[in-house]
Amino acid sequence: MKVDVIIPVYGPGNRLLELFDRLGRQTVPVDRLIIMNTEKYLWDKWTETLEPGRLPENLSVYHVTKEEFDHGATRDAGIGHSDADVCVCMTHDALPADTNLIKALTDALFSGDDIAVAYARQLPATDCNIIECHTRDFNYPDKSRVKRLSDLDTLGIKTYFCSNVCAAYKREIYRKLGGFIRKTIFNEDMIFAAKAMKNGYAVYYAADARVIHSHNYTASQQFHRNFDLAISQADNPDVFSGIRSEGEGIRMVKDTARWLVKTGHAYLVPKLVVDSGFKYLGYLAGKRYKKLPRKLAVKLSMNRNYWK
Repeated sequence: MKVDVIIPVYGPGNRLLELFDRLGRQTVPVDRLIIMNTEKYLWDKWTETLEPGRLPENLSVYHVTKEEFDHGATRDAGIGHSDADVCVCMTHDALPADTNLIKALTDALFSGDDIAVAYARQLPATDCNIIECHTRDFNYPDKSRVKRLSDLDTLGIKTYFCSNVCAAYKREIYRKLGGFIRKTIFNEDMIFAAKAMKNGYAVYYAADARVIHSHNYTASQQFHRNFDLAISQADNPDVFSGIRSEGEGIRMVKDTARWLVKTGHAYLVPKLVVDSGFKYLGYLAGKRYKKLPRKLAVKLSMNRNYWK
């Protein structure tokens, strides 16, 4: 079995080197590291500073411009360069927590013929703020599970949840289903997961496959991110219509507030309320983005190159 890892990169640095090093120590070896780099001059400028031989021998680098980059199309192009049985999509700011990541993903992926995707648990980094630490635990619990279309009644929007921060795909099924959507501002992973389930496949959340990945977003950044999230839902009604995301968000806020009080961090509840309010406002605006002036929509978006 061959496993390739596809990593979109913009502005490479030391963290990418650490990712290469950790992937090189996996118990299940990676055949090729396929980099989809945005802006060739940034890659060239960075590699000129490296010692000879510092980059791994199994590295393949392909370049796109800012205008060409798309969350779905660029990753799909990366998978198109692969002939492996398994393609693992990662982001360049996610780090394997141990040497077992690829094995845990592939074990989950081949635990059943109907498993199309297996995605990893995301652990908070050492600099992660307290609220975000709990959000990681809420969204990525320590128990694995297989999700199918029949779970919609109980899991709601979480049924389709999947993250290309670290997710493994059976390439044969991926190609059979047409791959990622080619034009999307966000959520190419969830859209594919929904398509897979509607075609009789399942998605495996592999809690034993662990990566270190978290963000300390400001309230403003949360607004922009949720604006883009809602746009992806508004643009794909065949996937998201009739499934409310708000209920899951409210459940997370309540759970986090209880946890903050219980653990002696009640003073952070006002921050939680403010951050959650910005998230919700961004989501509401994104749902209605077609009614907004285009210039305003671009300003409210986190991914402004998408609009060019």
